[in-house]
Amino acid sequence: MKVLHLDTNHPLLLEQFAQLGFENHEDYTSTKEEVEKNIHNYNGIIIRSRFTIDQQFLDKATNLKFIGRVGAGLENIDTQYAKDKGIFMASAPEGNRNAVGEHALGMLLSLMNKLTKANREVKKGKWDREGNRGVELDGKIVGIVGYGNMGKAFAKKLRGFDVEVICYDIVGGVGDENARQVGIMELKQRSDVLSLHVPQTDLTTGMVNSEFINGFHKPFWLLNTARGKCVVTEDLVVALKSGKVLGAGLDVLEYEKKSFENMFVQKPKAFKYLRKAKNVLLTPHVAGWTVESHEKLAQTIVDKVKARFC
Repeated sequence: MKVLHLDTNHPLLLEQFAQLGFENHEDYTSTKEEVEKNIHNYNGIIIRSRFTIDQQFLDKATNLKFIGRVGAGLENIDTQYAKDKGIFMASAPEGNRNAVGEHALGMLLSLMNKLTKANREVKKGKWDREGNRGVELDGKIVGIVGYGNMGKAFAKKLRGFDVEVICYDIVGGVGDENARQVGIMELKQRSDVLSLHVPQTDLTTGMVNSEFINGFHKPFWLLNTARGKCVVTEDLVVALKSGKVLGAGLDVLEYEKKSFENMFVQKPKAFKYLRKAKNVLLTPHVAGWTVESHEKLAQTIVDKVKARFC
């Protein structure tokens, strides 16, 4: 089994594949077109989000048996076409779900208690206690959209708080002891906090727009550790200005490049507002990017490939 590694990952991937008798090849710099010229030589691919694996690429990968995507989502792969060709696909949401849950909770507590603003002011010599009076999470209703690995991990982190957790998902019967599944109307009627944990699909792209936001009965806090394109940034800015959204914790942005490795070149007006807003917390797509998840993501891929082919 010859495996092509297209992104750098935890070294255990290379080590454990070698132990399984796989032949590892690494190529972290070639263009997609250059890779396509040789992809027929490989039985497996390991990738994060360097480029899109589309029909053209898959047609050239005539001996491909598996694709390991070291991350949670598979939106950079034409999954249906790959399935039609009998290619096994392995992603690793189990590997970074805990990290995402912790990050989402950290963002929420930081926003509600104005930790970033207070820290910045004190470091500048400003001591403003009243201006940094926080809001407690206890007693709030937390709504989660998308109750898979990530949503469940966030709900689990909330168990130590006196909160009610409700969840909405297009798949029925996913609620558990940590969150009660509800319809979208109840979610909008009752939520004080909204946390997104959905994959990027045709249904979720642009999902959080003005119509969606204005459907909520109460002003709410918004967290997005899912995918940037799920939120229409211009509409979010309008809601932040009006107070409909009390604050936003955004680990992902609509304007990110597909690889997630670089920020966009142009900086739209809406993003400039987010940068200056005191009730907005931004991080560079690192919710699932911890020391521990680095290893767990890689191990999950090895385990799934091993279970299928060894």
